[in-house]
Amino acid sequence: MIRRLTYCTPVLLLLVATTLFLGSCQRKGDPRFRDVEQLRPENRITHMEMIREYGALKVVTEYNSISYFLYRGQPLGFQYEMLQELANHMNLPLEVSVSNDLGRNFSDLQEGQVDLIAMNLTITSSRKQDVAFTEPLLQTRQVLVQRKQEDAALIRNQLDLEGKEIYVQAGSVYEARLRALSNEIGGGINIREVNLESERLIQRVALGEIDYAVCDENVGLVNATYFPQLDVGTAISFPQHVAWAIHPRSDSLKKVIDQWITGYRMTDKYAILYHKYFNNRHSYRSIHSEYYTLGSGKISPFDAVIKKESERIGWDWRLFASVVYQESRFNPDAVSWAGAFGLMQLMPVTAKSYGITIDSSPQEQIRAGASFIKWLDDRFKDVIDDPDERIKFVLASYNIGLGHIQDARRLAAQYESDPNIWFGSVDQWLLKKSEPEYYTDAVVRHGFARGIETYNFVKDILDRYEHYKNIVNNEVIASW
Repeated sequence: MIRRLTYCTPVLLLLVATTLFLGSCQRKGDPRFRDVEQLRPENRITHMEMIREYGALKVVTEYNSISYFLYRGQPLGFQYEMLQELANHMNLPLEVSVSNDLGRNFSDLQEGQVDLIAMNLTITSSRKQDVAFTEPLLQTRQVLVQRKQEDAALIRNQLDLEGKEIYVQAGSVYEARLRALSNEIGGGINIREVNLESERLIQRVALGEIDYAVCDENVGLVNATYFPQLDVGTAISFPQHVAWAIHPRSDSLKKVIDQWITGYRMTDKYAILYHKYFNNRHSYRSIHSEYYTLGSGKISPFDAVIKKESERIGWDWRLFASVVYQESRFNPDAVSWAGAFGLMQLMPVTAKSYGITIDSSPQEQIRAGASFIKWLDDRFKDVIDDPDERIKFVLASYNIGLGHIQDARRLAAQYESDPNIWFGSVDQWLLKKSEPEYYTDAVVRHGFARGIETYNFVKDILDRYEHYKNIVNNEVIASW
C-alpha cells in the first residue's frame, strides 16, 4: 500500500515537553533525526518509533527498467516489489519518491527526509563513512559497456582502456573504481562524469552516441538482451555486494530490515522475483514495448484522449489515467458481471444518459466517463471546498453511487465526524453501512452498502496516481 500522508497524528506523550523536530504533528518531509541528540537518553525514541508515529515508511528509489517503472499502467520493478514485501512485513504504508540523483538521495537520507535509499547500491568503504547498509540483496560486479563492431575487436584486457573515454554517472562508485584502475595501469583513462544514470548511458552506447560506459553487471546483462549490439563481458571490478542504505544512527530500522532480508532471501518469493527481473529475458523484451513508460512516455494506448478529456474537466491526466486503469486495465472490451462495460465501466443506465453503448469507440467511452466525473464533481463543489479532498468523494461516488456517499456523509455528521474529510472520517462511515445498526439509521436513505470495495477503490487509484506522478510529466495537449 502506498500513500502520500499529509494529515496530522498525535505526538508521543514523552515528546510533548521537548523541542523535538516532530512538533505538534507529523508532516510529509519532516526530518527524522534533527535535534534527537539534544534529548536525555531516557527521553530518546528510536527511528522505528518515529516511523510508526509518522505512519509510513519513506523510501527513495531510482527509475529504470530494473528498480522501478510503469508497464501497462502498473508499477513494477525489483526494488519496488521488494519494498512492497518489506512494507507489508512492517505493516506500514509505503511512501515512495523517485530520484536518480545519487548526491541528492544521500543528502536526503542524512537530513532525515527519507528513511531508506532503495537502489542498486554497491557497498564500499567510502560510503560506509556516511551511511549504514542493510544486509546484501544480491551480488554484482562493475563491467565495461561497449558495442560489438565487425571491424573492431572488443576490449577484454583492462590495459587496453588507456586512452579511452568512458562515461559514468556522477557521484557513483564507477568513477572511483575507474580512477583506481587508471592508477593501476599507469594512467590514461579519460573519465567523463555526467548527470545521467547508468541505464541511460547504456542506451547511448547502444545508439552509438558514446563508445564506453560502466554499469553493474546485472543491469548490463538485462539491457544487453534488449540491445543485442552491446557487450558487457569485460569486468573492471571484483564481485561486490548490493544493498540498501539507511541513516547511520538508525539501528532500530536496520535491525528490522536486516532480519527481514535474511529470511526473505531464503524464500521462493525472492527466487521468483530475482528470476523475473534478472534471468527472464523474454519478460524484459516484453517490458521494452510502447507500454514501457520510461521508454515511451506513455501510460496507455489512450493517453491522448485521456489528456484531452482531463483538461476539459480540470483534472490531472495522470489521475484520470489511474481511474481508467482501475476500471478496465485499459481494456475497451471489458465487461463486468454486473453489466458495466468499456474502459470506464459505466453501468448501462448511466452510459445511456451519456449516449454510449457497448459498441461505442474508446474515445467515446472515455469522454462519457469524464463527463460523469464532472457531473459528480459539480454535486460536491458547494460543500467541499478543498479540491484534493473533493476528488476522493468523486472517486467514491463513481464507484458506489452518489447516494451511498451522501448517506455516509450524513452518518459522519450525526456522529460528530467531519462529513467533508474522506480518509479517517467518511470512509469509515461508508464501511459501517454494511452493519444493520447503521444502514437502518434514520439519516440513511439508500440502505445497505458493501463499502470495502469503494474504500479500496479510492485508495488504489490515489496510490497509483502517486506512481504516475513519480514517472510521467503532467503535460496536456490542445487537441486529440
